[in-house]
Formats: sequence, C-alpha cells, structure tokens
Amino acid sequence: MLKVIRGGTVVTASDTIKADVLIDGEQIAAVGAIGAVDAETIDAAGCFVLPGLIDNHTHMSMPFGGTTSADDYDTGTQAAAAGGVTCIVDFGLQMEPNGLQSSLEQWLGRAEGTAHVDYGFHMAITKADDQTFKDMQAMVDQGVSSFKVFLAYKDALMVTDDLFVTALERSVEVGGIVQVHAENGWVIDHLVRRALGEGNTAPIYHALTRPESVEAEATSRAIRLAEMAGAPVYIVHVSCEASAREIIAARARGVHVFGETCIQYLFLDINDLKRPAPEGARYVCSPPLRDASNQDFMWDALSFGHLQSISTDHCPFNDEQKALGKDDFSKIPNGLSAIQHRLALMWEHGVKTGRMSPSKLVDVTSTAIAKQFGMHPQKGTIAPGADADLVIFDPNREHRFSLETAFSNVGYDIFDGQRTSGSARQTLSRGTVVFDNGAILTKPGHGRFVKRGPFNAALHGDTKA
Repeated sequence: MLKVIRGGTVVTASDTIKADVLIDGEQIAAVGAIGAVDAETIDAAGCFVLPGLIDNHTHMSMPFGGTTSADDYDTGTQAAAAGGVTCIVDFGLQMEPNGLQSSLEQWLGRAEGTAHVDYGFHMAITKADDQTFKDMQAMVDQGVSSFKVFLAYKDALMVTDDLFVTALERSVEVGGIVQVHAENGWVIDHLVRRALGEGNTAPIYHALTRPESVEAEATSRAIRLAEMAGAPVYIVHVSCEASAREIIAARARGVHVFGETCIQYLFLDINDLKRPAPEGARYVCSPPLRDASNQDFMWDALSFGHLQSISTDHCPFNDEQKALGKDDFSKIPNGLSAIQHRLALMWEHGVKTGRMSPSKLVDVTSTAIAKQFGMHPQKGTIAPGADADLVIFDPNREHRFSLETAFSNVGYDIFDGQRTSGSARQTLSRGTVVFDNGAILTKPGHGRFVKRGPFNAALHGDTKA
C-alpha cells in the first residue's frame, strides 16, 4: 500500500528541503512535490522528517555481573521506536571458546520474533583462539562485519594486546572493522583493589578508579596498534577530552580511526554518582561519567567531525540488579537506559542552541553510522530505494522524561523531570508506523535482522580531521 508524508521539512545529512515523501511498501519511492496519488496520507505540516535514527551501541538481554540487562528485544526496541530509532546494532558476546558461530546463533535466537525495529549485530571477541579468528570470515559472510574487543574488565572480557593485534590483522583480511572498549583494565583492577581495601565502596569510586587517564592511555594504545596493523579501528563510547584528543591527533596524521560518544557524556556528569542510594548506582556505566568541564569539548568534537557519531550504550539494570553492588561499587552492573532519549535531547540542546545544524544531527545519529557499519544507502538516508525508516519530529511536541513516558523495562528514568520542547511524533520502520503519539502500534517481530556489508573505506574519504 502507498503512503505519502506531506507538508514536512525533509532533513538529510546534506540537505534540508520542503518535500513530500512517497512510500511504496517498505521502501521510499520518491521525494519531492508529490501530486495527487491514491495513498494513505500522513500530515507532517510543521514537522521535520528525518531518516530513522540508528543506535549502533546497545546491549539487549546481555549477561553481565551475574545478571542480565533489563531490556530484551521487545521492550528495548519499543523504547527505541519511541525515540525515533528504527535500527539498532546490538552486541553479541562470545560466550564460549572455540569460535563465534554458536554465540551469534544465540543472539539471533533472542532477537528473532521479538523486535519492533530492525537489528544487526556486532560480535564481541572475548575468548580469542584460532577458531575465533577463523570464524571472523564466517561472521562477515553472514552480515556481521564488525567486532569488538575489550581492553578492560580483567579476568572477564578483556583481551591481551597480542590477541587484539591478531583481531586487527584478521579484520583487514575479512573486510571487517574492530571496535575497542578503551580503558586500561590492569590499572583499573589495581585502583579498585586499593579503593576497596581502604573501605571505599560507594558508587562514586567507580569513577574515581577509572580516571580519564586510563581511558586516554588505552585509546592511544589501541590506535597505535591499529596503525601498526594497517587496520581501521573504531573507539566506542569516548567520554572525555583527553581520549578525544588522541583520536584527533591520529586522524590528523592519517590513521583510519573513528570515534563515537554517547549522550550520557553530554548530559550527565560525575556528580550524579554521588546521589543517595539507590540513585547513585543508576548512573554507573563504563567509561564512567566525567567532570562536566569535558562537555563543551565533546560537543565541539561532534560538531567538527572529530567524533563521527553519537550512540547510547543502552544497557539498563533495575534497582534490584544495581543493588548487587550496594556494599561494593565494583559489583554494580555497568550500564544506563538511554535509547529513547537521544533525538529529543540532541535537538533541544544541539539544534535549538545552534551547536549543530539539523543535517549534522542526522549525520551523527544515522547517516555516518549507516556508512560506518555497512548499511548505507539502504538505511541512514531519505532517497528513492532506501528503506522507509523515518521519524516525524515535531518541534512543538513537548516531552517530559518520566517513568510514565518511558518504554524501557528498567523501572526508572535517569532524566526524570527534564523537559524538551520537541519530540518524535511518529516513527516508521520499513513503511510501517511503529510509534504514534505515545503508543506502540506493532507486535513483536516486525523488526528484521539486517545483513550488513563489509567495512568500506571509500565511504569515509580522507581521515584527516
């Protein structure tokens, strides 16, 4: 069935124009002045029509610290759609040695038939061995073309530098890209043991034992090793100026390094960890929240292209789960619930304040991510032939963050009480309205697995900042 979105302002990463959008089934058929047509009409007068956002950093149904993240692919993708997100790229963790295939099948099984928006996977390499590296080719062949390594979480997820380099070298051979959680796990382990030995157990010590310097050091090391291996590398959840500067310096000398930040590093800060129980524990994530003095620099890094995207690292844990660390901050499950909030917050504090244009917002939340992770031009743009993944953003639809308006299963909202003057009014995934004025209209299973292409350096041009 045909649909036509009329009267809105269409925003892509390169243009902002008054135009209609014609949808034929699951794809965009035309963009421009659409004449009389027998189609369902969606009135977007006074609104902006954006490509559906892509959240390339989420953790649904993820085992961590003796528990599992509170959102599955049903509740998590409902929250995504309510925030204008039409595709996620979730992280599958390697759960056992001797390869990646069985772990991918586990994650595919969790998502199939449950998601409301489309989804893909990165594969995290945690138990690197010969079969694991061999399986990297099979992952790319199946549309999982990005891999993650952790330089933190000693004795759990962390890989050693030699295995990291092997993953980098292998990624070049198979056409993938390696993502890095860049914190120095050895130093963190030392600082945590010392803090606990001194009786310091409160959530604030999560941040104090993971200082900016251990992130900056690991970021520098990851980049230098990737440079040596001749491999592209992507630094996830960059939290502070010191780490961003390592990326800027490397890009200036021509290294194929890319970086993302997350909304929590723009809108929250280290003082949130000092809140009284149980609130302080809600803000424990890794890397931790930083001093607010970093935030202006992080905004500029996004606006000037030094960091290429902004995601959420959505990994929610409820108060009962967070209480696992009530007497030991190192046992608090790491993660925040943020997938629903990115568009409204970035528009309110980015576009409305003049920090970035609407097109820049589209780029860092959708287009650049689609290019980086092998989904462009199927996703991340508004053009004939692309998936009809669209969000109608109403700049006058006020939104108040609260438990009543949140779709996540976490049981609280870390932005509770804050307001934005605009928010997503409708979200369409492959031409189907998933979210409409506060309600989810689809049943679990509308979302499909997205087979992503290999990393394509040609889409990124000269890496010099």
